[in-house]
Amino acid sequence: MNVVPDTSAVIDGRVSERVDDGSYEGATITVPEAVVGELEWQANEGHDTGWEGIEELQRLVEMAAEGTITVEYYGERPSAGQIRGADEGDIDAVVRDVAADLDATLLTSDVVQAEVSKAKGLDVEYVEPRGRDAEGLQIESFFDETTMSVHLRAGAKPKAKRGDIGDMHYQVIGDEPTTEAEMKEFAHDIAETARASPDGFVELDEPGMTIVQYRSYRIAVARPPFSDGFEITAVRPIVKTDLEDYEFAEDLKERLLERQRGVLISGAPGAGKSTFAQAVAEFLASHDNAVKTMEKPRDLQVGPDITQYTALGGDMAKTADSLLLVRPDYTIYDEVRKTEDFEVFADMRLAGVGMVGVVHATRAIDALQRLVGRVELGMIPQVVDTVVYIEAGRVDTVYDVQTEVKVPAGLTAEDLARPVIQISDFETGKPAYEIYTFNRQVVTVPLDGDEGSETGVSRLAKKEVEREIRSIARGHVEVELKGQNEAVVYVEEDDISYVIGKGGGRISDVENRLGIDIDVRTLDERPSGGSGSGGSADARGAAREGTVVTPEVTSRHVVVEASDAAEVGETVEVRADDEYLFTATVGRGGEIQVSRGSAIADELERAIDEKRRIAVLPT
Repeated sequence: MNVVPDTSAVIDGRVSERVDDGSYEGATITVPEAVVGELEWQANEGHDTGWEGIEELQRLVEMAAEGTITVEYYGERPSAGQIRGADEGDIDAVVRDVAADLDATLLTSDVVQAEVSKAKGLDVEYVEPRGRDAEGLQIESFFDETTMSVHLRAGAKPKAKRGDIGDMHYQVIGDEPTTEAEMKEFAHDIAETARASPDGFVELDEPGMTIVQYRSYRIAVARPPFSDGFEITAVRPIVKTDLEDYEFAEDLKERLLERQRGVLISGAPGAGKSTFAQAVAEFLASHDNAVKTMEKPRDLQVGPDITQYTALGGDMAKTADSLLLVRPDYTIYDEVRKTEDFEVFADMRLAGVGMVGVVHATRAIDALQRLVGRVELGMIPQVVDTVVYIEAGRVDTVYDVQTEVKVPAGLTAEDLARPVIQISDFETGKPAYEIYTFNRQVVTVPLDGDEGSETGVSRLAKKEVEREIRSIARGHVEVELKGQNEAVVYVEEDDISYVIGKGGGRISDVENRLGIDIDVRTLDERPSGGSGSGGSADARGAAREGTVVTPEVTSRHVVVEASDAAEVGETVEVRADDEYLFTATVGRGGEIQVSRGSAIADELERAIDEKRRIAVLPT
C-alpha cells in the first residue's frame, strides 16, 4: 500500500495515528517534498503548525526504523512562489500530482483537497480535522475573580494584575519561572482551543505574533524575533456593567436616544473605556437600535444581537464601506487611534451613522484634540458632539461640543469674530475650552483660569505678539499685557522706528493681524519688577549664565555654535559678559550665522576682539 499524505494530514498527526492502529502497517508512506517545504516555511515563520508537522515526520522516521512502515520523500522542493500560494492551492496541486504519478492513496484532512482529488479520479482517504475538547484553557488556572490580566514569559515568574478597577496591582503569582517548554505548551493549547471552539477565533497570525480571542479572554502570544523572548499576555474584563451603573446615566441615555450622536469615550489604558463602551452598546441595542462594532481585536463582551466586525482585508475603511450597506443605527469603534481610524470614524459619522469611538487619552480634552489636523476644524462638532472621560471605572467628565461664530473669550474687538468650537461641561453647562484659528494656528484655550492668574488667552496673545515683534526687531524684545486687547512691547532704542514702520504702517499690520493694540517703547522705559515675556537683561543674566561659546569668524559670517544651548529652531539670546547683544533662531546644524558688515556682526566681532565672555541663553 502506498500512501501520500498532504500537509493537513501530517500536521494533524493522522499518518502515525493510522500506523499505530494497524491501518497502515507495512505501508509505504511517500511524503512530497512540497509538504516538507511548506512545513519548514511555517516553522520558520513561527507558526506552531509547522513544528507539529515536523514532529509528525520525525515520528514516521522512527516507525520506519522499527520496520513498521517505509518512509520515502518524493519530488522537488517547492519554489517560494508556490509556498506563498499555498492558501490558493499551489501545494495541494503538487501533492495531487505526486499521488497520481505513484498511483497512491491521498490522505488528507482538507475537505476541498479531498473533493478536488475525487474529481480528478484519485483514490482519496479523507479524515476529519483533528478536534479537541474545548472545555477551557490551561492558563485559566492563573486567573481568579480579581485577575484582569496574566503575564507569562519564558524564564520569568508568572505575574498578574489583580484588584479592583482603579486599584490594580502587578504582582508575582508563581514561585517558579515558566520554562520554554511550558510556554510552547500553553501557546499550542491556546491556538488549538481557539480553532476548535465556536467561542474562539484567531484574530491575527503573523510571524512572531498570534492574537486569539477565546470567550472573554484576549490573548497575545509573542515569539522571537518579534519579541526578545517567548511571552503570553491574557486579558479579560473583570466586570460587566450596565449604563445605569455610571454617573450621568439618565442624561446620557436621553442624549444617546435623542438622535444619532458622535461620541468619544476616552481614558488611560485600563481605566474602563471598553467596559463603558460595552454598556453603551447593550443599552442602544435594547432600545430599538441596530448596533454593530468595529474592533481589532474583537474583544468587547456584547450580546448575541450585536455583530462584531473586524478589519476587512486588514482595512477598516473596507469594513466601513460594508457597514454602510448594512445601515446600522450606531457603530462602536474600538479603538480610534491612527489617522486612518479617525478618518473612517468621521466618514461614517458624516454619513449619518451614530458613532461611539474608544480613544486613549490622559485628559478629556486630549481626545478631541486628536481630531485636530485629521478632520477639518469646522467639521469637528458634526463628527463628535460628546466626549466622555473614564477614570478608575467611572465617568469622570462629560463634555458637550458645539460650534458658534463669536469673538473668542478674552478678546473684545467685534471684527475678531470667527467660528469657535466651544467645549462645555455637560453637567454645569459652563464653557471649559475653546478651539479656534488664531493667527493661522489652531489653538485650544482653557477658560477656567483662576482670577488674577494669566489666562490661556493671555498666554497665547503674549506669545503671538512676541513672535510677531521678534520677526521684525533686530534686538531684544519683551512683551507686557495691559489688558485683554492691549500690550506694551519693549525693544532696543535703535529698533523703535523699524518696528513702528513708516507712518506706523508696520505695527498697524501686526495689530490688525492679532486684534491687539500695541504700544512700542524702549527697554529703558520698562518699569522694574513688572511681569513680561522676559525680565531685564541684567536680571535674566544674573539668573542664568548660559552656555559659553567661541564664535568663528569666516569671510562672510560670524558663526556661533549654539547646539549645546538649544535645539534647532529655538530662539536664543547672545550676550557678551552678560550684556545683551541680539536674539536669533538656531539654524540647521545648531549654528547661528550673522552676516559680516551688519551692525550685529560688528558688535559681536568687537566683543570677540575685546576677549569678552560670549554666551548663548535660551529665551
